[in-house]
Amino acid sequence: MSPRRAPVSRRDRPAKPPLSRAGAVAVALQIMREEGLERVTMRRLAAELDTGPASLYVYVQNMAELHGAILDELLADLRLPDPAGAGETWRGELIRLLTGYTQLLLGYPSLARSVLALRPSGPHYVRLIDTLLGLLHEGGVPVAQAAWGVDLLLQHGTATAAEQGVRDEAVEAQDEQDAFVEALNDAADADCPNIARARHDLFSGTGGQRLTWMFDALITGITTVAVPAQEPAAS
Repeated sequence: MSPRRAPVSRRDRPAKPPLSRAGAVAVALQIMREEGLERVTMRRLAAELDTGPASLYVYVQNMAELHGAILDELLADLRLPDPAGAGETWRGELIRLLTGYTQLLLGYPSLARSVLALRPSGPHYVRLIDTLLGLLHEGGVPVAQAAWGVDLLLQHGTATAAEQGVRDEAVEAQDEQDAFVEALNDAADADCPNIARARHDLFSGTGGQRLTWMFDALITGITTVAVPAQEPAAS
């Protein structure tokens, strides 16, 4: 006769840590960093937290909100300008901050693609927008142009990270790039005079140089192009 198994009191079992939004986001971020955003699902997250998927919807309504929260957690490490420091010029600080935002997302291309369709609303994202607006204000940019410009700048940074991420992940991306370069180089001068004129510059510069130039060009447009007059509301 086998010995009777000694009962274990429920009081002796380690208590599960209480569920929270911050805890769920932290675990989701860890999964993304280790395995990629595609592995972050409600079922997987629930398993890691030792709970049921339905319990998570108390803290995050859907995957879109979870992705926005992951982005906000990442933005906590983004270095913002020091208000008390001398620092760079407002334009240099603005470009540095936007470049940092883009480079952050370059490390997580799947998240960048998701963010393109999101409207993040976490505290760090809100702080980022406020900082960008402050730098544009420091540069004398009218309020309306700065307000529209922030959306444009963040959109371009996010789209750049998403596009580059797709290229880096695609096995055939390099072959496609090589074919594109070859096609432009082989284009006859007489048939494509504009390509012939710009052929050398089409592929010049490093990725960092192009990223800086892109933001510099956008900022120049934002500072000089007024927003259109508001149309009267329909009666």
